[in-house]
Amino acid sequence: MVIMIKKKDTKMKPKKELSKVQKDLMKEHKEHHTKKHMDMMKKAMLSGLCFQEAHKMAMKEVGK
Repeated sequence: MVIMIKKKDTKMKPKKELSKVQKDLMKEHKEHHTKKHMDMMKKAMLSGLCFQEAHKMAMKEVGK
């Protein structure tokens, strides 16, 4: 599966790992979603999207 992400802002930079806040949000979030959903979100967040944008994209592509 290939994920195409359009960058809206030049401030969004790829990261090597999620921030502490993002990790905490993902821990709570994984109770309600599948591994596939979570993996897609993590990949999107590492590429520069925020939590909400990554969630919206994962819901559209994978679902719950």
